[in-house]
Amino acid sequence: MEAFARRVRGPGRVYLVGGATAVLHGWRATTVDIDLKMEPEPAGAFEAIAAIKDELDVNVELAAPDQFIPPLPQWQTRSVFIARYESVEFFHYDPASQALAKLERGHARDLDDVHAMVDRGLVTRQALELGFEQIRSGLERYPGIDPDSFEQKVRAFVDSGSTG
Repeated sequence: MEAFARRVRGPGRVYLVGGATAVLHGWRATTVDIDLKMEPEPAGAFEAIAAIKDELDVNVELAAPDQFIPPLPQWQTRSVFIARYESVEFFHYDPASQALAKLERGHARDLDDVHAMVDRGLVTRQALELGFEQIRSGLERYPGIDPDSFEQKVRAFVDSGSTG
């Protein structure tokens, strides 16, 4: 984050997603890549990413939940502040959005991540249920998603425990 902020030429916001969130919150020791979304994008962001990828030998992907599921209303305000370096603010992308995208994908590691998010109080099961209801009408714009199957995944997770 510091290296990125030193290299860009202006202000912006960077939202970290997935494995980066897991590592920074401590339920995973490593991640294979750093997924992020920039909004607004700092000037010189792509040059900074290219330099950091080479310097730190890390893969950086532009990926966020809103590429895979409809964005939740006010996702920016629910994103969790991490730090500010220079003129760049860093956040964890809205935990409810991350969790719903992981539930939709449904891989074992994704489900483990959602359990960890609930266990750490980043999101509640009720927030996931509400979030799904908020994006249900927008699912038609995501033809790769079967709305009924997605709903079943969310309901199964919500019903699987009383924590959160």
